[in-house]
Amino acid sequence: MNELALQTYEMARRSVVKVLRQPALVIPPILFPLIMMGINVSGLDAATEIPGFPTDSYLDFAIAFPMIQGALFASINAGSSVARDVETGFLNRLALTPMQRAAMLLGLFTGEMLIAFVSTLIYLAVGFAAGLHFASGFAGVLVLLALSLLIALAFAGLGAFIGLRTGSPEAVQGVFPLLFVFLFLSSGSLPRDLIEHDWFRIVATWNPVSYLFEGLRSLIIFGWQARELALGFGFAAAIAVLGVFGATTALRTRVAVR
Repeated sequence: MNELALQTYEMARRSVVKVLRQPALVIPPILFPLIMMGINVSGLDAATEIPGFPTDSYLDFAIAFPMIQGALFASINAGSSVARDVETGFLNRLALTPMQRAAMLLGLFTGEMLIAFVSTLIYLAVGFAAGLHFASGFAGVLVLLALSLLIALAFAGLGAFIGLRTGSPEAVQGVFPLLFVFLFLSSGSLPRDLIEHDWFRIVATWNPVSYLFEGLRSLIIFGWQARELALGFGFAAAIAVLGVFGATTALRTRVAVR
Protein backbone atom coordinates (compact mmCIF):
# COMPACT_ATOMS: atom_id res chain seq x y z
CA MET A 1 0.00 0.00 0.00
CA ASN A 2 1.55 3.33 -1.02
CA GLU A 3 1.92 6.25 1.38
CA LEU A 4 -1.04 8.29 0.12
CA ALA A 5 -3.37 5.28 0.25
CA LEU A 6 -2.23 4.41 3.79
CA GLN A 7 -2.68 7.98 5.01
CA THR A 8 -6.08 8.20 3.33
CA TYR A 9 -7.13 4.97 5.02
CA GLU A 10 -6.08 6.28 8.45
CA MET A 11 -7.93 9.58 7.94
CA ALA A 12 -11.03 7.76 6.67
CA ARG A 13 -10.96 5.45 9.69
CA ARG A 14 -10.63 8.47 11.96
CA SER A 15 -13.59 10.13 10.22
CA VAL A 16 -15.81 7.08 10.65
CA VAL A 17 -14.76 6.47 14.26
CA LYS A 18 -15.44 10.13 15.17
CA VAL A 19 -18.96 9.81 13.80
CA LEU A 20 -19.65 6.45 15.45
CA ARG A 21 -18.52 7.77 18.82
CA GLN A 22 -21.15 10.52 18.63
CA PRO A 23 -24.65 9.06 18.17
CA ALA A 24 -25.94 12.57 17.45
CA LEU A 25 -23.96 12.45 14.20
CA VAL A 26 -25.26 8.99 13.23
CA ILE A 27 -28.93 8.90 14.21
CA PRO A 28 -30.24 12.18 12.70
CA PRO A 29 -28.90 11.56 9.15
CA ILE A 30 -30.69 8.20 9.13
CA LEU A 31 -33.76 8.73 11.30
CA PHE A 32 -34.89 12.25 10.34
CA PRO A 33 -34.97 11.61 6.56
CA LEU A 34 -37.02 8.46 7.17
CA ILE A 35 -39.44 10.40 9.38
CA MET A 36 -39.79 13.11 6.74
CA MET A 37 -40.38 10.48 4.08
CA GLY A 38 -43.06 8.83 6.22
CA ILE A 39 -44.80 12.17 6.74
CA ASN A 40 -44.67 12.97 3.03
CA VAL A 41 -45.90 9.53 1.98
CA SER A 42 -48.85 9.61 4.37
CA GLY A 43 -49.72 13.27 3.81
CA LEU A 44 -49.19 13.57 0.07
CA ASP A 45 -50.39 10.17 -1.10
CA ALA A 46 -53.44 11.82 -2.66
CA ALA A 47 -51.08 13.56 -5.10
CA THR A 48 -50.86 10.28 -7.03
CA GLU A 49 -54.44 10.95 -8.21
CA ILE A 50 -53.38 14.12 -10.01
CA PRO A 51 -53.57 13.55 -13.79
CA GLY A 52 -50.05 13.10 -15.12
CA PHE A 53 -48.49 12.01 -11.83
CA PRO A 54 -45.81 9.48 -12.85
CA THR A 55 -46.71 6.67 -10.41
CA ASP A 56 -49.58 5.36 -8.32
CA SER A 57 -47.30 4.92 -5.28
CA TYR A 58 -46.06 8.05 -3.57
CA LEU A 59 -43.47 5.92 -1.79
CA ASP A 60 -41.79 5.24 -5.13
CA PHE A 61 -41.76 8.98 -5.78
CA ALA A 62 -40.59 10.02 -2.29
CA ILE A 63 -37.82 7.48 -1.64
CA ALA A 64 -35.28 9.83 -3.24
CA PHE A 65 -36.00 12.45 -0.56
CA PRO A 66 -34.14 10.75 2.33
CA MET A 67 -31.15 10.15 0.07
CA ILE A 68 -30.79 13.85 -0.75
CA GLN A 69 -31.57 14.91 2.80
CA GLY A 70 -29.06 12.39 4.12
CA ALA A 71 -26.45 13.87 1.79
CA LEU A 72 -27.18 17.31 3.26
CA PHE A 73 -26.58 15.92 6.73
CA ALA A 74 -23.31 14.47 5.43
CA SER A 75 -22.27 17.94 4.28
CA ILE A 76 -22.91 19.36 7.74
CA ASN A 77 -21.00 16.50 9.38
CA ALA A 78 -18.05 16.95 7.03
CA GLY A 79 -17.99 20.71 7.45
CA SER A 80 -18.35 20.59 11.23
CA SER A 81 -15.66 17.92 11.52
CA VAL A 82 -13.06 19.82 9.55
CA ALA A 83 -14.01 23.12 11.21
CA ARG A 84 -13.52 21.48 14.61
CA ASP A 85 -10.09 20.30 13.47
CA VAL A 86 -9.23 23.90 12.63
CA GLU A 87 -10.65 25.20 15.90
CA THR A 88 -8.82 22.68 18.10
CA GLY A 89 -5.51 23.11 16.30
CA PHE A 90 -5.46 19.55 14.93
CA LEU A 91 -5.00 20.88 11.40
CA ASN A 92 -1.97 22.92 12.49
CA ARG A 93 -0.36 19.90 14.13
CA LEU A 94 -1.16 17.79 11.09
CA ALA A 95 0.62 20.31 8.87
CA LEU A 96 3.85 19.67 10.82
CA THR A 97 3.78 15.95 9.97
CA PRO A 98 4.62 14.21 6.67
CA MET A 99 0.85 13.75 6.14
CA GLN A 100 -0.09 14.75 2.60
CA ARG A 101 -2.83 17.35 2.36
CA ALA A 102 -4.71 15.28 -0.20
CA ALA A 103 -4.91 12.40 2.28
CA MET A 104 -6.82 14.51 4.78
CA LEU A 105 -9.57 15.46 2.36
CA LEU A 106 -9.62 12.04 0.68
CA GLY A 107 -9.96 10.39 4.07
CA LEU A 108 -12.72 12.78 5.13
CA PHE A 109 -14.67 12.25 1.91
CA THR A 110 -14.16 8.49 1.97
CA GLY A 111 -15.46 8.30 5.53
CA GLU A 112 -18.53 10.42 4.73
CA MET A 113 -19.27 8.41 1.58
CA LEU A 114 -19.05 5.16 3.54
CA ILE A 115 -21.59 6.50 6.03
CA ALA A 116 -23.78 7.72 3.16
CA PHE A 117 -23.56 4.27 1.54
CA VAL A 118 -24.77 2.53 4.70
CA SER A 119 -27.52 5.14 5.13
CA THR A 120 -28.73 4.61 1.56
CA LEU A 121 -28.87 0.85 2.10
CA ILE A 122 -31.02 1.47 5.18
CA TYR A 123 -33.34 3.81 3.24
CA LEU A 124 -33.74 1.20 0.50
CA ALA A 125 -34.31 -1.61 3.00
CA VAL A 126 -37.08 0.40 4.69
CA GLY A 127 -38.50 1.28 1.29
CA PHE A 128 -38.58 -2.32 0.06
CA ALA A 129 -40.13 -3.42 3.35
CA ALA A 130 -42.86 -0.81 2.79
CA GLY A 131 -43.56 -1.93 -0.78
CA LEU A 132 -41.09 0.00 -2.92
CA HIS A 133 -41.05 -0.98 -6.60
CA PHE A 134 -37.84 -0.65 -8.58
CA ALA A 135 -38.47 -0.40 -12.33
CA SER A 136 -34.82 -0.72 -13.37
CA GLY A 137 -34.16 -3.89 -11.40
CA PHE A 138 -31.01 -4.89 -9.58
CA ALA A 139 -28.73 -3.07 -12.02
CA GLY A 140 -30.73 0.08 -11.34
CA VAL A 141 -30.12 -0.31 -7.60
CA LEU A 142 -26.37 -0.36 -8.26
CA VAL A 143 -26.59 2.76 -10.43
CA LEU A 144 -28.71 4.48 -7.79
CA LEU A 145 -26.11 3.66 -5.13
CA ALA A 146 -23.40 5.13 -7.38
CA LEU A 147 -25.41 8.32 -7.93
CA SER A 148 -26.23 8.65 -4.22
CA LEU A 149 -22.52 8.32 -3.37
CA LEU A 150 -21.63 11.00 -5.92
CA ILE A 151 -24.29 13.28 -4.42
CA ALA A 152 -22.89 12.62 -0.93
CA LEU A 153 -19.40 13.51 -2.19
CA ALA A 154 -20.76 16.70 -3.76
CA PHE A 155 -22.39 17.95 -0.58
CA ALA A 156 -19.53 16.76 1.63
CA GLY A 157 -17.18 18.79 -0.57
CA LEU A 158 -19.31 21.90 -0.08
CA GLY A 159 -19.45 21.27 3.66
CA ALA A 160 -15.68 20.82 3.89
CA PHE A 161 -15.15 24.03 1.91
CA ILE A 162 -17.38 26.01 4.29
CA GLY A 163 -15.74 24.42 7.33
CA LEU A 164 -12.22 25.19 6.13
CA ARG A 165 -13.07 28.74 5.09
CA THR A 166 -14.81 29.65 8.35
CA GLY A 167 -13.02 27.40 10.84
CA SER A 168 -16.21 27.45 12.90
CA PRO A 169 -18.63 24.53 13.46
CA GLU A 170 -21.31 27.08 14.37
CA ALA A 171 -20.94 28.80 10.99
CA VAL A 172 -21.33 25.45 9.24
CA GLN A 173 -24.49 24.74 11.24
CA GLY A 174 -25.76 28.19 10.26
CA VAL A 175 -25.60 27.27 6.58
CA PHE A 176 -27.83 24.23 7.13
CA PRO A 177 -31.16 26.14 6.79
CA LEU A 178 -29.94 27.68 3.54
CA LEU A 179 -29.18 24.24 2.11
CA PHE A 180 -32.63 23.10 3.16
CA VAL A 181 -34.15 25.93 1.12
CA PHE A 182 -32.64 24.36 -2.00
CA LEU A 183 -34.11 21.03 -0.93
CA PHE A 184 -37.68 22.29 -0.62
CA LEU A 185 -37.60 24.68 -3.60
CA SER A 186 -37.09 21.74 -5.93
CA SER A 187 -39.07 18.92 -7.50
CA GLY A 188 -38.70 16.87 -4.34
CA SER A 189 -42.43 16.82 -3.54
CA LEU A 190 -44.01 17.15 -6.98
CA PRO A 191 -42.86 16.75 -10.58
CA ARG A 192 -41.92 20.11 -12.07
CA ASP A 193 -44.59 19.94 -14.76
CA LEU A 194 -47.30 19.55 -12.10
CA ILE A 195 -46.23 22.56 -10.02
CA GLU A 196 -49.00 25.13 -10.52
CA HIS A 197 -47.27 28.31 -9.34
CA ASP A 198 -45.09 29.70 -12.11
CA TRP A 199 -42.45 31.17 -9.77
CA PHE A 200 -42.08 27.86 -7.92
CA ARG A 201 -41.79 25.91 -11.17
CA ILE A 202 -39.17 28.34 -12.52
CA VAL A 203 -37.14 28.17 -9.30
CA ALA A 204 -37.37 24.37 -9.28
CA THR A 205 -36.23 24.27 -12.92
CA TRP A 206 -33.16 26.38 -12.17
CA ASN A 207 -32.44 24.52 -8.94
CA PRO A 208 -29.80 21.81 -9.56
CA VAL A 209 -31.18 19.76 -6.66
CA SER A 210 -34.27 19.05 -8.80
CA TYR A 211 -32.13 17.14 -11.29
CA LEU A 212 -30.54 15.12 -8.49
CA PHE A 213 -34.03 14.08 -7.39
CA GLU A 214 -35.10 13.28 -10.93
CA GLY A 215 -31.98 11.23 -11.65
CA LEU A 216 -32.57 9.04 -8.59
CA ARG A 217 -36.30 8.87 -9.16
CA SER A 218 -36.04 7.87 -12.81
CA LEU A 219 -34.39 4.57 -11.90
CA ILE A 220 -37.21 3.72 -9.50
CA ILE A 221 -40.29 4.82 -11.44
CA PHE A 222 -39.38 4.71 -15.14
CA GLY A 223 -36.46 2.35 -15.48
CA TRP A 224 -33.71 3.70 -17.70
CA GLN A 225 -34.00 7.31 -18.83
CA ALA A 226 -30.78 8.54 -20.41
CA ARG A 227 -31.58 12.27 -20.15
CA GLU A 228 -32.55 12.23 -16.47
CA LEU A 229 -29.57 10.06 -15.54
CA ALA A 230 -27.18 12.23 -17.55
CA LEU A 231 -28.48 15.38 -15.86
CA GLY A 232 -28.44 13.77 -12.42
CA PHE A 233 -24.87 12.51 -12.73
CA GLY A 234 -23.81 15.69 -14.53
CA PHE A 235 -25.07 18.10 -11.87
CA ALA A 236 -23.81 15.86 -9.05
CA ALA A 237 -20.37 15.69 -10.68
CA ALA A 238 -20.31 19.46 -11.25
CA ILE A 239 -21.17 20.19 -7.61
CA ALA A 240 -18.61 17.60 -6.49
CA VAL A 241 -15.87 19.20 -8.60
CA LEU A 242 -16.70 22.67 -7.27
CA GLY A 243 -16.88 21.43 -3.67
CA VAL A 244 -13.68 19.38 -3.77
CA PHE A 245 -11.79 22.14 -5.61
CA GLY A 246 -13.02 24.73 -3.12
CA ALA A 247 -12.12 22.53 -0.16
CA THR A 248 -8.65 21.82 -1.61
CA THR A 249 -8.01 25.53 -2.19
CA ALA A 250 -9.30 26.43 1.28
CA LEU A 251 -7.11 23.76 2.89
CA ARG A 252 -4.05 25.03 1.03
CA THR A 253 -4.81 28.60 2.12
CA ARG A 254 -5.55 27.58 5.69
CA VAL A 255 -2.28 25.64 6.05
CA ALA A 256 -0.28 28.39 4.33
CA VAL A 257 -1.75 31.06 6.61
CA ARG A 258 -1.01 29.06 9.71
